[in-house]
Amino acid sequence: MNIPSVDLPSLAPDEQSQRQKLLREIVDNGLPPFRHTVLELTAILSGPSADVKKAAKLIRTDATLSAQLLRMCSSPVFGLRSRVISIEQAATLLGADRLRTLVLTTSMVELAGSGLPRKQSKRFWRHSFFAALLSEHLAKRTGYSESEQAYIAGLLHDIGQVPQWMLVSQEKILANRPPPQTWIDNPSVERDYFGMDHCQLGGEIATSWNLMPSFIDVLVNHHHSEQAEHDPYLTKIVGSVEHFLLTRVQDELGDDEAPESSSDKQAAERDTSQLAVRSSPGDDDSEWQDIAKDLKAEYHRLLPAVASGLTTVISGWG
Repeated sequence: MNIPSVDLPSLAPDEQSQRQKLLREIVDNGLPPFRHTVLELTAILSGPSADVKKAAKLIRTDATLSAQLLRMCSSPVFGLRSRVISIEQAATLLGADRLRTLVLTTSMVELAGSGLPRKQSKRFWRHSFFAALLSEHLAKRTGYSESEQAYIAGLLHDIGQVPQWMLVSQEKILANRPPPQTWIDNPSVERDYFGMDHCQLGGEIATSWNLMPSFIDVLVNHHHSEQAEHDPYLTKIVGSVEHFLLTRVQDELGDDEAPESSSDKQAAERDTSQLAVRSSPGDDDSEWQDIAKDLKAEYHRLLPAVASGLTTVISGWG
């Protein structure tokens, strides 16, 4: 797989500042953007005047998006009982809200598949997909009315990691100093190495994509939801799911997907103190324990479908 090319100069003594500069160059010049079609579709499918037929016509003008959407519709994770053979049929069966989430999901698939090496693509996509599904589940469980927004926020929450992975891959090519093995989803280590963490990067990407303020809030603050300004509860939902996923070693999908080393494993099993209980919708330990048990049960229920969906998605990466 070809990683989008970004010219990288030799790193100056101040490596942290140089990496920060290079990350911003990747965001500006090397990160595959959400296509105009996708942004237009999300506008068409949002709000009470959503026009599914108009959206279907627009999707048909984008061959790549059409193919990936039909591929995603065949995944058992979305629960369609009949085989989908056309965009119009998909739009009718899914409805406006779910069609919008699937459009964004397929765009994330394309972004991960084109922006990251294959192994990192799988890891990033699996984590993002689980976060989306579990955020949607937790929203419904806790009475948050915008469960589709919770899905989208969970899907996008770690988008700032994509340019980081791209830079790490380039640094390996140049034989520069690699980051510590525990950098993934560890903002303090990211700041030490890159000069900025994936939360800040994610906020800048979301702003450039003109996403809703509540989504930007989630991307920036999902590790510290008490700092959220626009939708603290949505940020708490995604933060709780992130907390849950970061305390698990997700090797159920196969040994090749297990952490690469003991350091990676320790990072995946980080103590829950790194995300305070106040970042969950509940206000005390007992409520968090109930939420964690519920997420664990839903996680295991989803495992077979996500494994199948992951295979479906990867088959389209080429």
